[in-house]
Amino acid sequence: MDTDITPLGEGAWGKILTHIREMGDEAETNYLEVKSALNLASTPDVAKVAKFLLGAANRRPRDAARHFQGYAVMVIGAQQGSVDGVARGVEAHELKGRLDKYLGQHFPGFEFGRITVDDDREVLFVIALPPQDGQAIFACHKNFHGEKGQERLDDGAIYVRGLSNTETAKAGDVLALVERARGGGKPPIDLDIAVLGSINRVEHIDFTMEKLYELREDKFTKESPPSSQQSATSSVLFPPGPPASRPVSAERRAELLEAWKRKKTENMAQGREHLLGVALPGAGIRVTSDRFINKPHLTITFHQCEAFDHYDIDDAEWDTLVEPIMPQQQPYGMRNLAQRLAPRDYPVSWSNRGSNVEVILRPESFRPNSPWESDQNDYVLLARDPSAQSVTATWTLTEEGSDKTTADELDIPLGEPTEARQLVKAAFIDPET
Repeated sequence: MDTDITPLGEGAWGKILTHIREMGDEAETNYLEVKSALNLASTPDVAKVAKFLLGAANRRPRDAARHFQGYAVMVIGAQQGSVDGVARGVEAHELKGRLDKYLGQHFPGFEFGRITVDDDREVLFVIALPPQDGQAIFACHKNFHGEKGQERLDDGAIYVRGLSNTETAKAGDVLALVERARGGGKPPIDLDIAVLGSINRVEHIDFTMEKLYELREDKFTKESPPSSQQSATSSVLFPPGPPASRPVSAERRAELLEAWKRKKTENMAQGREHLLGVALPGAGIRVTSDRFINKPHLTITFHQCEAFDHYDIDDAEWDTLVEPIMPQQQPYGMRNLAQRLAPRDYPVSWSNRGSNVEVILRPESFRPNSPWESDQNDYVLLARDPSAQSVTATWTLTEEGSDKTTADELDIPLGEPTEARQLVKAAFIDPET
């Protein structure tokens, strides 16, 4: 399993469940604990969760950052070979109320999530936050001495995560936690991230591309090919020249049409990319930090989105939108615009990864309370579902000289959708009309 992921959101949770289904208890590590069933209304089972959270909070930041971006996860309702879940009905605020007496009022908190199994059952995720340099030691605040074989908690005890379980701290663990508390390191980062421009919604894009290609094929098949006599005469009247200037026989036209159909899927994909790249507004990122961050590495993932190179509307080419059937020759190679080549030290890069878009920012620095903005002509962002009302974006930040990772997520509302046919009309002039 890829442990570089941030374990927040259903996409990451699904990958974790797949791993547990394959490995069972062997999946357990110092950052992942698996419980096939717990009753979170039961005091003994709540004590198990409290012990896990205390142990995860007492990890060393450098060690924790190696997996899950520093988070640790307890999964409840899964085991090897099956994901049966537990009875639905557990609420985050109720669980927090039951845990607070063990964790204390200064505990840093936790995340809580769920994935539905069926109408009655769900898998629960209790997610410990990444530990930070400068944090105090988190001790247990209340005894729980259950029956033999049940979890045991001792008031004042310090718990740490072992290789695959939570255990009472030994002398070396306590000294390491004292060092963590002294270290302080850099203060926490408070980052504000906003999207410049828009994340677009486009309706009927595939239908529109299909229609454009149908119209081009229909026009081509209705054109009258030259007669055999005309073809013979044309070889004298029209000596060899550019392909588009010479009459073409019926047989050759049939060959060209068949070759065009074979590449139709590929060409339609390129045409779709070209349409969206020239007809939609670009997007950028604004980042505002509360303190100086040297050489930041900020990764922003826009979930269920896709991205395209952004071009000026003057770059719109009809024959790139709809691939010609007859071979074309343009002396300066204007068609099929290549992907932009960014300067060597350009601080922005982007890529489509699965069903998401990943944007990476590597500026020299973020200065305190001084917004940093990327250009809005690098890429176009498109929500994959035109009916979506918002897009989730998750981000992680690291900085030079620190092993700490800062992470969060955004919910970005979307504007009104655009009709693909209107984009074509606004950006392109059909040379055949």
